[in-house]
Amino acid sequence: MIEFDKIRTIFFDYDGTLHNSIKIYAPAFIKAYDFLVENKLAEPRMWRDEEISYWLGYNSEEMWKAFMPSLSPELRKTCSGIIGDEMKLQIEMGLPLLYDGALETLQYLKNRNYKLIFISNCKIYYRDAHNKFFNLHNYFDDLICSEEYDYIQKHEILKKVKSKYKQKMIIIGDRKQDIEAGSMNGIYTIGCKYGFALDGELNKADIVINSITDLKKFL
Repeated sequence: MIEFDKIRTIFFDYDGTLHNSIKIYAPAFIKAYDFLVENKLAEPRMWRDEEISYWLGYNSEEMWKAFMPSLSPELRKTCSGIIGDEMKLQIEMGLPLLYDGALETLQYLKNRNYKLIFISNCKIYYRDAHNKFFNLHNYFDDLICSEEYDYIQKHEILKKVKSKYKQKMIIIGDRKQDIEAGSMNGIYTIGCKYGFALDGELNKADIVINSITDLKKFL
């Protein structure tokens, strides 16, 4: 049982937790896949958002190794760059969309003196672009991304950084990587059912919420 009155530090996943990332990831993913089709490295096909969203929560290296393991490292880097460039363009066009109540909830938690830490399997440019667009630095004490740690897994990043912050801690996220990161580091977990989790991914979370604003019921 989570002792909510003792929580001082809150780690937040970003995509699928605060940011409805399929809105900018889907067109970027399709652009990279079209590149593979044009170069006869993949078969033409249609993609549904539900299929594409499976890869949200993975860092770029994990995603390409699992999605198309036969691709050379150079081609993986090229495709990752296509996705990155397209998402950057989408951000510059003002298309990112946070979940309803996300910033309001972050402000509520900040006002209650929680230390808020952004921790995402993303690239530095992605974090910085979203920070600029949404002024995330107004809410978060630190903004951590996996590229800064050579794309090691989230539970490994959390192990490296957690000693910097006040106990007790909680991590909030929508995918198994977030729940595993918490459980492997002895940190409470809250799963976000509204995000991109597959069936069963949040079964081991201490609590599951249906909206980001539900956090105000507990914290």
